[in-house]
Order: sequence, then C-alpha cells, then structure tokens
Amino acid sequence: MKLSFIVSLAVLSLAQPSLSLADNANGKNLYSQRCAMCHGADIRGTGPLARKSSPPTPDLTTSAFKKRLHDYPGVIVSSIILRPNGDLIPNTLRENGVKLPPHAWSVKDFRDLNNYMGDVIAKSR
Repeated sequence: MKLSFIVSLAVLSLAQPSLSLADNANGKNLYSQRCAMCHGADIRGTGPLARKSSPPTPDLTTSAFKKRLHDYPGVIVSSIILRPNGDLIPNTLRENGVKLPPHAWSVKDFRDLNNYMGDVIAKSR
C-alpha cells in the first residue's frame, strides 16, 4: 500500500511541468550515474552492460517508448526504481561487479530524470 502511494505521488508530481536548467542538470547527472551503464549516453541501450542483462536493455528512443513516456509521465522511471520485485537491475549490476551506492530518491529526482530522458528522446528522433 505504501509503495503504491509513493508511486502515485511520484506520477502526479512528474506530470507537473517545471523544467529549469538546474532540474535538467540533476536529471542528466542521475541518468549518467545510475542509468547510462546499461542504457548508454544516447538512451539507445548501448551502455557497457546493455547486452549483459536478460532480457537485453531496450532502446528507449523508439516511438513506442516515447509514446509510453508521454502518455504515462513518471510511471516508467518510478516503476523501474521503486518496483518491489526489481531484481533485474540489481542482479545485472551484481553479476558484473558494479557497486552502485543507494540513492534516496525524491519526487524532484523522478521529475528531473523523466524530463531529461524525454529531452534526449525528443532530440534523437
């Protein structure tokens, strides 16, 4: 129940537009440190761990993913990070000797990361 409330709060907060250069820098920093190792700097699933996960890391610049990101703002980011059975990412990191420090995610972080990814995806197509 608590997790669904947090995800709902994150989704509602992500739907609110409020992008500044500082927010985009936070989103870029979070993405670079926590996502690019699998998704790559270009968000196309080209990171060094992309083919080491099962299933392989998807290309997030596809029109299908772009539509999902637009239709469900924040759901993608928050569901991956907060999912209770989120073993895929920790297992991939563990199996490849990558130690990623814990992060206390805030609603602002979710919003910034979602906005950053949306910007990169929009520029890629």
